[in-house]
Amino acid sequence: MKRAALALLMLAAPLTAQEQPELPAFLAGAWEQRTGDTWADEFWTPPRGGMMIGAARIGRGEVLREFEHTRIVRKPDGSLSFFAQPRGVPPTEFPLVASGPQMVEFASAAHDYPQRIRYWREGRLLKARISKMDGSDAMEWSYSPIAE
Repeated sequence: MKRAALALLMLAAPLTAQEQPELPAFLAGAWEQRTGDTWADEFWTPPRGGMMIGAARIGRGEVLREFEHTRIVRKPDGSLSFFAQPRGVPPTEFPLVASGPQMVEFASAAHDYPQRIRYWREGRLLKARISKMDGSDAMEWSYSPIAE
């Protein structure tokens, strides 16, 4: 009986930290892209409490064109999901589909656009790409750290 109870307990136990994907700490910081008078910036908090909180803005000159609230959350089952709220609309969830030491990708085929969201580091740059599931209609950003 004790063995059966122990086996049940082990099956019901949450994933260990080694089995859970890491929150993408490489995103943390303040980032910007500038092309002429067009700009985009993105800000990410360091991982804490199972979450990273982000915000992004896109504009031209002094005019804000777009803004978005984002977060990456560790869910109760140990998985990670990216939640996006462009222009303050209700959040859309994108579950984690791939990750590595300097890369993270989330996707949801049920969403119209984007369906795939990918971040990765190339040296000191933070790169971001959104697209449809098949990679079409891609938009890409290359952010530098904002100078302090």
